[in-house]
Amino acid sequence: MRILTAALAGTLALSAALPILATPPGDTAKAKNAKLGFDPSNMDQTCKPCDDFNKYVNGGWMARTPIPDAYPRWGSFNELQERNQKHLMEILEAAAKDTKAKPGSLERKIGDFYAAAMDEAKIEAQGAAPLKPDFDRIAAISDVASLQSAIVGFQGTGVRTMFNFGGGQDAKDSTRIIGQLSQGGLGLPERDFYFRDDPKSKTVREEYVKHVAKMFELLGDDAATAAANAKTVMAVETKLAEGSLSRVEQRDPKATYNKKTRAELKTLAPEIDWDAYFAGLGVGSIQEVNVRQPKFFAALGKQLTATPIADWKTYLRWRVISGAAPLLSKQFVDQNFEFSGKILTGTKENLPREKRMTSLSDNMLGEALGQIYVKQHFSPAAKKKVLGLVGNIRAALRDDLAGLEWMSDETRKQALAKLDKIVVKIGYPDVWIDYSSVKISRDSLVDNVRACSKFFSKRNLEEIGKPVDRTRWGMTPPTVNAYYSPVMNEIVFPAGILQSPFYDPNADDAVNYGGIGAVIGHEISHGFDDSGRKYDKDGNLNDWWTEADGKNFDGRAACIADFYSSFKVDDLNVNGKLTLGENIADLGGLTLAYLAYQKSLGGKPGPVIDGYTAEQRFFIGWAQVWRTNARPQFLRQQILTDPHSPAQFRVNGTISNMPTFAKAFNCPKGAPMIREAGCRIW
Repeated sequence: MRILTAALAGTLALSAALPILATPPGDTAKAKNAKLGFDPSNMDQTCKPCDDFNKYVNGGWMARTPIPDAYPRWGSFNELQERNQKHLMEILEAAAKDTKAKPGSLERKIGDFYAAAMDEAKIEAQGAAPLKPDFDRIAAISDVASLQSAIVGFQGTGVRTMFNFGGGQDAKDSTRIIGQLSQGGLGLPERDFYFRDDPKSKTVREEYVKHVAKMFELLGDDAATAAANAKTVMAVETKLAEGSLSRVEQRDPKATYNKKTRAELKTLAPEIDWDAYFAGLGVGSIQEVNVRQPKFFAALGKQLTATPIADWKTYLRWRVISGAAPLLSKQFVDQNFEFSGKILTGTKENLPREKRMTSLSDNMLGEALGQIYVKQHFSPAAKKKVLGLVGNIRAALRDDLAGLEWMSDETRKQALAKLDKIVVKIGYPDVWIDYSSVKISRDSLVDNVRACSKFFSKRNLEEIGKPVDRTRWGMTPPTVNAYYSPVMNEIVFPAGILQSPFYDPNADDAVNYGGIGAVIGHEISHGFDDSGRKYDKDGNLNDWWTEADGKNFDGRAACIADFYSSFKVDDLNVNGKLTLGENIADLGGLTLAYLAYQKSLGGKPGPVIDGYTAEQRFFIGWAQVWRTNARPQFLRQQILTDPHSPAQFRVNGTISNMPTFAKAFNCPKGAPMIREAGCRIW
């Protein structure tokens, strides 16, 4: 999920109202703003655009818009998600009230799911009782063999253990699904959280241990036992983290492609009974798997036998309760929020239950809910116009590639072939998920979530060894996001993002090109970023670059990595290597959108509206998408874990590398937003 992941960090359920203007405009002003595509009152025109463009475009909004207490950050994404969630909530509430809906129908399933999720009295009365089968399974563990049996039993239930297994596309034969093993088992956001020695990181670890202890106390452990158990969990997870790859290391698709036979897997981690594991999952005939992190599994095998069974049982109890806590009674929900919300992101209060459960419904039954959502809230006209924008931006990249001086004809030919084969998906799937086998009732939220988890796990495991289903989507229709899949060579834009401020059919074309046009360009550019460029037109991991062109690309990419690494928040610099793919896509996407907009004008100047030139409105359209206020704790976690740069750097970092921006705003030489030797790939 590429472009907007940062906006989704924390919870997906977003709150309350749109920002209130300092002086509510009259009808004339509203009409003018609608045509402009932005609200000038959101700007800070005391700031020069060439000094700090983010502040110039968004400073007024930032100054008057507090972060709601239930959010770690608040911005344009949240505003749009709030509108979408309101629509989803209306659908769910109506379905929950309709007790006469046909059994098995979409309306009945989502209505029963939401009704169970909102039945607080029943959830309070149940406490942690729905988890008893899980704890019984753990209690029965007596040796490594029964430990592995328990791990198999938890597969697909939503309980995440030490590692993950499932079907995924073979990166070197993208037509088929193979088994994939990947590292896991950590409770903190990322492996480096266990090892950073700065004071703030140490505090996070201390608070995490306290949190784990309190959760064990809620399960009935006395204080001393709970504290000891928390230390055990931290010790087990730290050992798992030692063998884990960092997020930067995992960005290299070649490093995470390590196909192994059953015999090779047994040699890598002989302590794990792979025959029993695969047989237990119902995939006993599997002959090869991709081991995404061999180092991790070699270390896990040794850890499996070196760690006392009692410690593994404690660890698994923690994995069960930590994963299920948001579904249980208030004391578990509140304690979970104390750490994951307050400590990690600085959020002051939890979201209202109806918002959390609306997001959960979308996560579990997203294409059932989505079918109703798109019927009510997605216009076929919007889909048609966005498809036109995609065509224009694809054409802009084709023109750019044709004249790219640093690329050889041999590589250019392959790049153009890949560009032409990119599949475009807009709005919603052509083939919807069939939920008919999923049993949903109004009796237990935990049971409903487990039923959905098992459904998706079974569906996934059954795909192993079969051809790829290219109708599948990786996001639900209401999602405010978009993505590029390198193995599918496709760009996907859910209905949820095709709204203002990204896209407004009534707004000026310049602003739409700067908004949704840049998002489209961003996703197309991912096919040619430092990771995506390693996949060919068919989605196979295949080096189609000449050696000279590859080195040339890497040098240009290094310019971007070094530049973004100079940005700093508090005591942390942005990790230019972690964020490289997204920064390349931002710069490439906005560049392509600009070229496409200019081409759409047919050589004529764009209109001046309310004193703003077309080119100025284009860049304002880009910047307003990223208007954001964020808490310090959230920004810190984002820099440490997220492949996207903080919003202000996505605005200023991108435009400062574009001479077209300097020209649009007549920026003088040496202005803060202008780089004499900017970075450029596309």
